[in-house]
Amino acid sequence: MAKYNVNEIKGVIPALVTTFDMDENFDEKRMRALVDHLIGKGVDGLYLTGSTGEGFLMTPQERMKVVEVVVDQVNGRIPLIAHVGAIGTKISIDLAKQAASAGVDAISSVPPFYWKFGADDVFNYYKDITGSTDLPMIVYNIALAGLVGFEQVKRFSTIEGVAGVKYTATSHFEVMRMKEEIGNDFLVYSGCDEMAMSGLSFGADGLIGSFYNLMPELFIAINKAMAERDLKTAEEKQRIANIIIMHATQKNYVAIMKRALSWMGVDGGYCRRPFSNFGASEEAVLKDEFRLLRDKHDIKGVDFLDAL
Repeated sequence: MAKYNVNEIKGVIPALVTTFDMDENFDEKRMRALVDHLIGKGVDGLYLTGSTGEGFLMTPQERMKVVEVVVDQVNGRIPLIAHVGAIGTKISIDLAKQAASAGVDAISSVPPFYWKFGADDVFNYYKDITGSTDLPMIVYNIALAGLVGFEQVKRFSTIEGVAGVKYTATSHFEVMRMKEEIGNDFLVYSGCDEMAMSGLSFGADGLIGSFYNLMPELFIAINKAMAERDLKTAEEKQRIANIIIMHATQKNYVAIMKRALSWMGVDGGYCRRPFSNFGASEEAVLKDEFRLLRDKHDIKGVDFLDAL
C-alpha cells in the first residue's frame, strides 16, 4: 500500500541503477546496500526500473523482483516511483498492478515505442495503465523512447490519475507553460541532470536523474540553493556536476557510475549486455582519468572523487 501522497514526491530522486553480478543476475545484497547508501545521503525518493535501471534489459518477473526488494529495503523511509513502461499495454498493466501490491507510491511509463503508434494509441496506453491501479501516473518524456509534445502532455493530464510528467528534455520553457496551462498541481520533474538548475528555475517540482546515484550531494545542494534563491552556489555546483557528466557520458556512464560507487565502498555491480563493463585494467585507467579531472578543476566535496 502506498505510504506517500504524490504531492509529497519532490526533491532529488535518483533513477536507481539495478545491481547485477558478473553473470548478469540481479544482486539483491548489492541493491539493498545501495538503497541504504542513497537514503543515508539524503535523497528524497527513488525511481525504479527505468532507463538507468536497465529496465528494458530485464524480464517482467525480474523487474517485479527489483521493485519488491527495494520496497522492502526502503520500508517507507522515502517515496518510490516504479517505472512500468513496456511496448505492450498488458505487460505494463501487469507491472503496474504488482508495483501497487508491493507498496510503491506512484507509477511511471515511457510512451509505447518501436512501432509508430498514433496519438490516440498512446493516449489509450496511458489511460489503460493508469486505470489499472489507484496509483498516480507520472508520464515519462524522453527521446530514447519517444518525445511527447506539450499538447500531448496536456491531453494526458485529462486522464484521471495522471499526476505529472518526468520531463527529460532541454526545452525548459515548457515546464513553465505546463504549470500555467495545466495547473500548478500538475507535477513536473526535470530529467536532464546537466540542466537541473535550469529545470528548477522554470518551476520543476523535483529532479529525477541518473547521476544522483553517484553524486547526490551535488544535486541536493543545487536543489537547496535554488529554493533559497542562492544562484551563485547553484551555478557552481551545476558547473562541477557538468564537468563530471560530460566526461562520463563519453563512455558507458551507467557502468562508470556502478564502478565509481565501489570506490566509496558501495558496490553498484555490473551492467547487462549489450552494455559493456570495465575490466580491472580499464578501471585503473578510469580512476586515473577522474583523478586528473578532479585535480585539473580543483573539485572538492564530491564523495566519489574524494575517495580516490
